[in-house]
Amino acid sequence: MPERLHTARIRDRLAGTRMPADPLDVDFTHLGNRLPESVIGRLRPALRAAGVLIPLIERTGDLRMLLTQRAPDLRHHAGQVSFPGGGMEAGDADIGATALREAREEVGILPSQVEVAGYLAPTATITGFAVTGVVGFIDPAFEPKLDPCEVEALFEVPVGFLMDEKNAAYSERVYEGQRVPVVSFDYEGHRIWGATAGIILALRKLLY
Repeated sequence: MPERLHTARIRDRLAGTRMPADPLDVDFTHLGNRLPESVIGRLRPALRAAGVLIPLIERTGDLRMLLTQRAPDLRHHAGQVSFPGGGMEAGDADIGATALREAREEVGILPSQVEVAGYLAPTATITGFAVTGVVGFIDPAFEPKLDPCEVEALFEVPVGFLMDEKNAAYSERVYEGQRVPVVSFDYEGHRIWGATAGIILALRKLLY
């Protein structure tokens, strides 16, 4: 069991992180392994910057992470577990603003209810996004307002569960003829995998 995380420790660990100057500057690795060159060649020319909010909320001394179950008929990652977020738009001042806007639109978290603690480096997804994770502490008083076109459900997972290595299941899948590593977490009927699980592991690496 890893050392229990508190808000003060997270603030301290993430204090040195900065919003990426170029949200499209990714290294094309997943779980420490470089993506197949055939995949990189396809993704690189059309990458789109995206931001996700990694919402942390403290309830009675227990730190929890908010995650969404995406609507089943979306074009990308339909029905999967993800963080609130989406593609950068012309009106967004930066990738941090993208994450906050998407969180407001998808689940009703207002920017004024978020204390940004830090940033993760952009990571590429096989669907063509360069995703920057924005870690933020959320006001426990916020009232969820889900956009049914985007989000089917909002749920919470104890941060301690996600930070504990024994809860991560590793496997491989064949993608475009090559084996790529996959990690997943199973929590109360929710399967957290893919880019979302990879972002969680990237956060864990920063915190520990």
